[in-house]
Amino acid sequence: MSLYIASINSGSNGNCYYAGNGREAVLIDAGISCRETERRMRRLGLDITTVKAIFVSHEHIDHIRGVESLSTKYGLPVYINQGTYKGGGLVIPQSRLNDIRHHQAVKIGALSVLPFTKHHDAAEPMSFTVTHKQITLGVFTDIGHACSNLRHHFSRCHAAFLEANYDEKMLDQGNYPWHLKRRISSNTGHLSNHQALELFLNHRGPQLSHVFLSHLSRENNDPELAAALFCEHAEGVNISVASRYHESEVFHLNGDLFKTESKDRPSMRFTKHVKPEPDPQQISLFNNEMS
Repeated sequence: MSLYIASINSGSNGNCYYAGNGREAVLIDAGISCRETERRMRRLGLDITTVKAIFVSHEHIDHIRGVESLSTKYGLPVYINQGTYKGGGLVIPQSRLNDIRHHQAVKIGALSVLPFTKHHDAAEPMSFTVTHKQITLGVFTDIGHACSNLRHHFSRCHAAFLEANYDEKMLDQGNYPWHLKRRISSNTGHLSNHQALELFLNHRGPQLSHVFLSHLSRENNDPELAAALFCEHAEGVNISVASRYHESEVFHLNGDLFKTESKDRPSMRFTKHVKPEPDPQQISLFNNEMS
């Protein structure tokens, strides 16, 4: 019972999450360039040829930027619903295009990927769980509020990438225009730190071992603040922050054992990430008004 997981990137500048069992793997979203995805996976020691499919949550550019190029270069099938495909303006051959529907699991080798609907300001947004032999990972970002679908699937998880997009006080006192603040905090916007914490406190299952706080806003949140809030209530659950600037460790989930596979990379747990020199291949997404 093993599942290897990593955040390739997490934030409004691009989202991409990896889950595999050593033989086959999937990417949930591909929101950074093909070249940068390849570079980061190499640094982690992950073989990109084991990736057998890309699953797309919704059409915002920070989730689809690398989909076409990765699919073309590696012949990867793309699992996406019709609303997201049309909304994103993607061009993918029918031979590699696969429709997904709410609560209809997709088998990728020994992995089972389950899509379900969520609340976000997109055409037909979905979240996903990835299961391998009773071990389940959830990828839960870009969510306006914790609906019954999210509460149910979060309770099933052994680990989860869970959105903690903004701190309410920082958003309220920040420089964003009123209409954008309202959009971010709406029921089709993003989860705040406290909304994510409420889900964590009330709906985590006894098997949950690790939560990666994900899709943090650059302007309206702070990694140390978010992590500290959760650590007060962790009760044995490991809390980490998925960075918007670099890949995470590769973590190995094996029953009750949750450990990092990379011994020569520093842990990002509870650390404040320093922005590196910008990659010219990456384009800022702040013009989409959803950080």
